[in-house]
Amino acid sequence: MESVIERIKKGNFSHFHGGIHPPEQKFLTSTKPIASAQIPEQLIIPLRQHIGQAGKLIISVGDKVLKGQALTTIDTPMSLPVHAPTSGTITDIKLMPIPHPSGLSEACVILTPDGDDTWQPRKICPDYKLLSKENILDKIANAGIAGMGGAGFPTKVKVSTLSKIEYLIINAAECEPYITADDLLIQEHSPTILDGIKIIDHLLSPTNILIGIEDNKPKAIDALMKATADIDHLQVCVIPTKYPSGGEKQLIQILTGQEVPSGVLPSSLGIIMQNIGTCFAIADAVINDTPLIKRVVTISGQALEKPQNIWALIGTPVGFLTKHCGYQNNEKQHLIMGGPMMGFSLPTDQIPVIKSTNCILAPSEIEIASPFSSTSSKEVECIRCGQCADVCPAQLLPQELQWSAKAKDQAQLAKLNLFDCIECGACAYVCPSQIPLVHYYRVAKAEIRQQKLLDIKAEKAKVRFEARKLRLEREKIARAEKHKKAAEARKARMNSGTAAAKSEKSAVADALARVKAKKAQANKAIASSDNNKENPATEQVDSGKSQVANAIARAKSKKLAQQEQAQLDAIDTQQDNESPSSLATKQIEPVVIDKKAKVAAAIAKAKAKKRQKETTANNTDSNSESERNDSATTQSTSNKADHETIDTAVTESVNAPESANKTLDKKAKVAAAIAKAKAKKRQKETTANNTDSDTDTNSESNSESESNDSATIQSTSNKAEHETIDTAVTESVNAPESANKALDKKAKIAAAIAKAKSKAKSKAKAKSAIKSESDASLQNVETSTTKIEPSQEPMKNAEIEHETSDVQSKVNNNTADIDRKAKIAAAIAKAKAKKLANNTQKSSSESSKQKLQQPEHSEIVEAKAKNLEAENKKARVAAAVAKAKAKKLAASANKSTHSE
Repeated sequence: MESVIERIKKGNFSHFHGGIHPPEQKFLTSTKPIASAQIPEQLIIPLRQHIGQAGKLIISVGDKVLKGQALTTIDTPMSLPVHAPTSGTITDIKLMPIPHPSGLSEACVILTPDGDDTWQPRKICPDYKLLSKENILDKIANAGIAGMGGAGFPTKVKVSTLSKIEYLIINAAECEPYITADDLLIQEHSPTILDGIKIIDHLLSPTNILIGIEDNKPKAIDALMKATADIDHLQVCVIPTKYPSGGEKQLIQILTGQEVPSGVLPSSLGIIMQNIGTCFAIADAVINDTPLIKRVVTISGQALEKPQNIWALIGTPVGFLTKHCGYQNNEKQHLIMGGPMMGFSLPTDQIPVIKSTNCILAPSEIEIASPFSSTSSKEVECIRCGQCADVCPAQLLPQELQWSAKAKDQAQLAKLNLFDCIECGACAYVCPSQIPLVHYYRVAKAEIRQQKLLDIKAEKAKVRFEARKLRLEREKIARAEKHKKAAEARKARMNSGTAAAKSEKSAVADALARVKAKKAQANKAIASSDNNKENPATEQVDSGKSQVANAIARAKSKKLAQQEQAQLDAIDTQQDNESPSSLATKQIEPVVIDKKAKVAAAIAKAKAKKRQKETTANNTDSNSESERNDSATTQSTSNKADHETIDTAVTESVNAPESANKTLDKKAKVAAAIAKAKAKKRQKETTANNTDSDTDTNSESNSESESNDSATIQSTSNKAEHETIDTAVTESVNAPESANKALDKKAKIAAAIAKAKSKAKSKAKAKSAIKSESDASLQNVETSTTKIEPSQEPMKNAEIEHETSDVQSKVNNNTADIDRKAKIAAAIAKAKAKKLANNTQKSSSESSKQKLQQPEHSEIVEAKAKNLEAENKKARVAAAVAKAKAKKLAASANKSTHSE
């Protein structure tokens, strides 16, 4: 059977399933040398740039670092460090978007270069053979080298395998369109690449070394042939150009004819594959002590003025590189990291270059339409043509994978071997429905990986929980065994009969007694608290603090009561010492509405009685002069009685018991003094009228004049009395708020009724005076008629008739005037009564508010309420009586007028 090497030497290679032949477009950059980019103003260095975990951060913000200095350290086998690409200052450490199809953010170090590009101290090793394998592996690991072909698998892990390696395959195929980074690297740095291959050969000791390269790279092939001419077990394998022949499994199948099963690593088959760029980085790290801080990146696309390969520092923003190459489409940026087949669109031009970045593509809309532009083709439904399955190099079923990925059926995706997909993009390239199949696969892979991580964490947590449960159970059993042994030992000592045993018994007994006592005390306390809750009235204050508080409260209450009593006594003393005249000119503060109401009601009642007597006397004695004298005497007596009644009412009100009210309002005293003065004045006027009437009884002219004077005096007296009552009522209503804002409603109503009665009485008196005057005139006429001689009789008769008619006209005129005045007085009284009622309502409401604001004990409030109710009842009765009397008085006055 022909061996693999013999077949390779003859140029016979195996073929893999599927594959495509897209336009290469490598001519844009393959003929230009690798350029060196300037140092950007800011470098963004992701902490994780490989498959595995990020290293542990060992720097902080503000630190100054040198070129090649490590920023993180290795803490797990699958972690790798990152290094400073140049010297500068760490200005920030934060989350930034990373190069990934998801566009997610991860922790990044922001380095601001200082422009000096100062290296850290390095140890150059010209001969790697002087180093042990462990030292070489440490150098590879500390340099942060990972697979630079796109996967990013840690190189140390890959070259540390203990399996017998038959084939070491160096991947130089670079099958994806536009990318020429490896091609130019071979052309310019083939000796260094060969050093890297020799170092890997030294570590793995493979049987054969195969370098796979496509036949579209003639210059790179010549460079490799010359560099490897003296190595017997190394073969440069020029393979046909076909995409994706650069895939790991596909290249292995092409060169060795072996197909790597699903889920199996090539190392288990005795095969290890490394990329050309990785070989260069290994040589640079082991020989020159240079970490992986730069790499060759192809910047290509028809949107660039100068597409070319550039040595780019790790962390350089993509926008800085495209600007260096003359990117013209700045308004509608469409940048792709990677090739057109396996690359992904970038959300921004600030995405940094990482270790696995081999290409930045800036295509025009004619080359590759942006998925965000209007010219891009839209996804439509699958037509089941099967072309995707025909070109799939992994022999998968892309359409079924896409349906399961959309349905998130992870179990079915596992059965369809989703993870065998190398994401080459051949299926999406040939799809007539423009379905982005690779994107569905990437999302589904990410979800499955995330779920696996969660499952692993849950399993670990379960293991820890079970271990903890077992540990607690063992500790519990151990404690129980320990206590059991201690109890048995103590029991043995107590039964030994020694003095120590007796003392130990007594100690145990004392401890048990204390426990029982504490338990009994606790039960007693609980029982007493329950009793106190059921019978709150029987609660007692046991603590000294509560007793002191109760004593202080009692003392304060007693002191407050004494102060209130002293204030009331001082007010009573002040009121007793003041005279009525001083009360009329001086304002006093205390206000007691109930007492005022009583005083006003007493005064009104006395006045009503007085007017009733006067009206009765006037109606009875209006026909004779002697009756008028009796009326005057009665008037005097009535005034005297009125005065005595008012004095009695005021005395009773002033001397009212303290339970009713301890303070007397000043206005009540003023009103009483005014009423007393009025009574004295009426008594004097009545006495004077009686004296004049007795002296001039026999004189006709004097009689008429006397009658007129008496009527005038009486009218004046009534008018003065009326004005005085108005003044007193007005003063009471308009009293300042500082004295009292509220006057009792019943007292005001009684005062208004008394005022109306006074008007009615004045009207009756005026009518009686007019009647007396007319009677006197008629009597004079009759007297003069009896003295007429016969000869003069006709003339006298005419005169008598003329005088009689004059008298009659005077009487009629006076009667009309009296009626008009009575109507006017009634209207005025009605208006004043309304005004008094409104003011009374207002004052009563204010009084009720003031009463509600005064803090009183419930017993006092109830007593006052009862007194007020009784007084209101009395006031209503008095008002009803006064109203009835007023009606009766008005009826009698109308009757007398009609009789006249």
